[in-house]
Amino acid sequence: MSRHPRPRLLLVDDHQLMLEGLRLALQDEYEIAGMVQTGEEVLDQCRRLRPQCVLLDLGLPGRSGLEVIMDLRTEFPEVKILIVTMYADRILAEASLQSGAQGFVPKDAGPAELKAALAEVMAGRRYLSPLVPKHGPRYAPGEVAFGLARLTPRQREIVELIGDGKSTARIARELNVSHWTVTFHRTRIRRALGIGSEWNLVRYAILVRMSEAEQV
Repeated sequence: MSRHPRPRLLLVDDHQLMLEGLRLALQDEYEIAGMVQTGEEVLDQCRRLRPQCVLLDLGLPGRSGLEVIMDLRTEFPEVKILIVTMYADRILAEASLQSGAQGFVPKDAGPAELKAALAEVMAGRRYLSPLVPKHGPRYAPGEVAFGLARLTPRQREIVELIGDGKSTARIARELNVSHWTVTFHRTRIRRALGIGSEWNLVRYAILVRMSEAEQV
């Protein structure tokens, strides 16, 4: 009697210890097709390994997990995506699900919740961890607009594109400028807004997108 094949997983995290922990937690029930540590590797490994689900960290070097979600949805719409991240953040959770992920679990969750989330995602259902706050911080449209008022029109355009989950390379192509020009603008935007990291810039850009959507 033939054994039913186990679902194939691709694990994506920039920390080797986290990858090993995920592998040990899941290898009895799933086939671990591969493990990668950068966002740039994900599409190539999906083409080669054909996983059924990608467990994806958001804070990856080079490219954020949100950018990777968008690319996966375009090229591999059938592949399930479960976000496993250190950020127990409502705004990032909503942005991940809106971008095309099926589940969101903070790394503080235990193995039992991780397995439950993965089972839900593999069954075609959405999963949002109860560890994620029910409500994110709310900003009045005026507060968001005040920040945008500090930026040039080109910088505001880049913020909107970041909020759409687009990578630096994709923004450069859309605006017909160089990769370095976009990187320069991102640095200037962070300085103008007093934002200390690229992740907080992404989070701010998502807030801008949500604020504009609420006004429509």
